[in-house]
Amino acid sequence: MDKSPQPEYRAGYVALVGRPNAGKSTLLNRLVGQKIAAVSDKPQTTRFKIQGVITEPRGQIVLVDTPGVHKPGYEMNRRMMATVQDALMGVDLVCLIRDASVRSGAGDKFVLELIQRAKKPTVLLLNKIDLLKDKSALLPLIESYRTEYDWSEVIPVSALKGQAMDALPGELIKHLPAGEPIFAEDELTDQSVRTMVAEIVREKILQTMGDEIPYVTAVVVEQWSEEREDFTRINCAIFVERASQKKIVIGKGAERLKAIGIQARQEIESLLGHRCHLELFVKVEKDWRDKVQLLNEMGIS
Repeated sequence: MDKSPQPEYRAGYVALVGRPNAGKSTLLNRLVGQKIAAVSDKPQTTRFKIQGVITEPRGQIVLVDTPGVHKPGYEMNRRMMATVQDALMGVDLVCLIRDASVRSGAGDKFVLELIQRAKKPTVLLLNKIDLLKDKSALLPLIESYRTEYDWSEVIPVSALKGQAMDALPGELIKHLPAGEPIFAEDELTDQSVRTMVAEIVREKILQTMGDEIPYVTAVVVEQWSEEREDFTRINCAIFVERASQKKIVIGKGAERLKAIGIQARQEIESLLGHRCHLELFVKVEKDWRDKVQLLNEMGIS
């Protein structure tokens, strides 16, 4: 019989912080094992904190996905950056996700300054190493970051390809405080199903639109009717700022809106575990990113 002491159970909150497109949401989804955050190659995809829960025999990690760090302009952007600040102050550990495939810029310096001011234990994750033809290119980047902060760990990974991801939960857990689990073992996120549905629709808009429309769309679930145990009727409003943008989202003969709806419905049905009817409407709301009440309804608090 093995009488060796068992490692102490650890649990805590871990903030995922980085520039837009660093791969934070992809990393969150990969670690949790289920898509709970919208993923896109466009900036500002994440607009509010999304918690993903990883529970292992040795500990529990509550991941807090935050908006990509950028200079705030609209009220929406100011709220998003306040979310980042709150996350940095309220977590036990920070993960700075840095796109290792691009050169350093002013944005990277700004994120680094946020980390330095927060003075929290921080793991540096150098993401997208699958895009590097020569992995030795990581060495000067690692050396540069080591001179800027006392990192708990420096770990090169590829969230998209899953490279070096298997050992990551264990590396994070060992830097968390000893304590009881925060969430039940079978819980993956604190997000409501309605919020996740709105995120799915918004992701399909971003993926379908390409560069045809500025990043000025938002999705709100306006009606949710569970008509049977195996069938749900959902109405979602897609907000844009101008009538010209509404025409682009709808497309000729409503073909683009139909394509968005079909892709979203398939993923929503997988989430719900049964059939649903998804109705999408496009609404013009000028300057919605500056309207406090509408932002509150969207959960961008």
